[in-house]
Amino acid sequence: MNSEPEIAVRWTIGDVSPQGFEALRLSIWGAWKLFGPAEYVVCVNSVPVELARARTGDLPEAVAWHVSTAGQLPQFLQPHLNGAMAEGVGWKFAPLQLFPNRHELALDNDCILWELPSAVQDWLEQGDSQACVIAQDVRPAFGQFARFCGTVPCNSGIRGLPPGFDLAKAFQALLRSHPVLLTSELDEQGLQVAAISRHQQPLVVTVDEVSICSPFPPHHPQLGRCGAHFVGLNARHLPWSLDNRPAVEYIREHWEKHRPSLYERVGIKPFEGG
Repeated sequence: MNSEPEIAVRWTIGDVSPQGFEALRLSIWGAWKLFGPAEYVVCVNSVPVELARARTGDLPEAVAWHVSTAGQLPQFLQPHLNGAMAEGVGWKFAPLQLFPNRHELALDNDCILWELPSAVQDWLEQGDSQACVIAQDVRPAFGQFARFCGTVPCNSGIRGLPPGFDLAKAFQALLRSHPVLLTSELDEQGLQVAAISRHQQPLVVTVDEVSICSPFPPHHPQLGRCGAHFVGLNARHLPWSLDNRPAVEYIREHWEKHRPSLYERVGIKPFEGG
């Protein structure tokens, strides 16, 4: 894609499963295919950057790696996080914004795009609009912020901020009126959805375009037209089983089923190292 304005794409990655790092590689190459020369940054926490790079494999030279630390969290947010940052809560906010004067697209590492969703296209073309982008989900999951998030199920696997959008101000306003401790990834997601929806409805990437993809209903077993978000793929272990078989085995089997098609759609060869 060669259209203006400039876009920056960011990811957050920690100590995830090997499949999670493979998904990150596919996600980065998919974004590169769509946006071409742009800013690309992977924010790494909990593992050394060198190890994260090795596990991810070969990438476009333009990709930068950023070491995220708890000290990069906004000061106003720290009283709302527990010290352990359970479930990885808060790492997406370290730092809160990398490119406040550009269209900043944050993708989960397990969210892979190969075609441009219409909402993202509209977001890039709207000029001075303060509309944000968020992904549709199959069911609401907003934690303690559910009453601020409306009735449309959304998730933060895709989150786009327009140039000049002050995410810190939006978070602060919400947390002043609802001063809770973020204890789960659902709280983290609900905070984001509520903040970007407070004054203007966000543009929504539909589940037909980017499926919420896993073997467990109500998630979708199939890929979307434009991409797929492989929920659960990052987990090394899950605290439940089905028919005496660990849940992660189903998730990894589902990943392996789609893996050849993902490489074909993104247009790269599988990485054999890591």
